[in-house]
Amino acid sequence: MKNVIVVNGSARCERGVTALLLAPFIEGIREAGAEVELIYPIRYHIKPCTGEFHCWYEKPGSCYIKDDMQDLYPELRGADILVLGMPVYIPLPGAMQSFLNRLCPLIEPLLETRRGRTRARLREDVRLSRLALVTVSGWWEKGNCGTAVRVAKELAADMSIRYAGALLRPHGSFILHHGEPTDAGRRVLDAARKAGGELIEKGDFSRAVRREVSRPLVPRGELRTRYNWAYSDSNRPPVKSDQESGT
Repeated sequence: MKNVIVVNGSARCERGVTALLLAPFIEGIREAGAEVELIYPIRYHIKPCTGEFHCWYEKPGSCYIKDDMQDLYPELRGADILVLGMPVYIPLPGAMQSFLNRLCPLIEPLLETRRGRTRARLREDVRLSRLALVTVSGWWEKGNCGTAVRVAKELAADMSIRYAGALLRPHGSFILHHGEPTDAGRRVLDAARKAGGELIEKGDFSRAVRREVSRPLVPRGELRTRYNWAYSDSNRPPVKSDQESGT
C-alpha cells in the first residue's frame, strides 16, 4: 500500500480554497487504496532554515534545529509520494517556504551534473519516489501559478525523484457561489477526485483531468471588475464567497 503525505501550505488551513480542492483529491487517493497523511505546516512550530548546512557537513541527514520538524522527518522518510498543496501568495506562504527549506536533511550531500544542472538525490533511507503539486491562485490566468510550479519541479529534480505533474486552479474562489459549488465548480472538484486516483494508479495526471481542474469559471474581465469593485470604498458588490476568496 502506498503512503502519501499531502502538505497544505495555506495559512487558512481547512477554510481556504486549497483545502476545498485538496479534499476530493485526497478522497480519490484513498479510493485508489493508498493511505494519506495531511499536514498543515502553519500548525507546527517550524523555524526557518539558518543555512548552516549542519545537515550536510557536520552530521549528514540530521537537522540541528530542534522543533516540530523533527517529528515530521520520520513520516517524510517513510512516504512514497509527496503532494505539495501550495496557494499562490507573494510568492508562497511563509510557513510553506520554511517547511520546504527544512527538507534539506532528506537529501544526500553528494552533487552531480545532469543536463547542465547541479543536482543531488535523496538519502537511501528516504522512500519518496514522486512529487506532485496542487496549487490554487486568486487571479484569472494559469500563469499566476508559475512560481509554485517552478518550485515543485526544481525540488523534484534536486531530490532526483519523478515530478508527477501539477493541478492548477486559477481564480479558485469562484468554485463556490453562496457556499455551494457551481455546476462548473462541481466539475472541477470531480476532476480533482479523479486526479487523486490517477496519481496512485498511473503515477501522474492525465491531460484531460488537468484541463478540467483548470477550466475557466468566469470571464477574465468579470473577475477583474468584481475584484476592483471590492477594493473601492463605494459600490461594493458581494464578491467574496464563504471561502472569503482566500487560498
